[in-house]
Amino acid sequence: MAKPNKKLPSKSVYVHCHKCKTKLFKYKKGGKGALLKCFKERITEDFTAIPCQCPGCQTIFARDTLVNGTPAYKIIGNKAFCK
Repeated sequence: MAKPNKKLPSKSVYVHCHKCKTKLFKYKKGGKGALLKCFKERITEDFTAIPCQCPGCQTIFARDTLVNGTPAYKIIGNKAFCK
């Protein structure tokens, strides 16, 4: 299985909670598709106190998993979006 590229993409996006619009983290996103998973090594700024939980409304927005052997957050459907 392929792992994510070691070189980070140049495009940075802010990931927001869909319910309360609070910033969750700043992420180096590759490609133009929807946000399905966030690799932990690509997160540059983290605004959450508890992993996978929104600091504003306390909603669980992701699951902590391994994707192809790399730690990642898998976004639960429409609980987070990127700008």
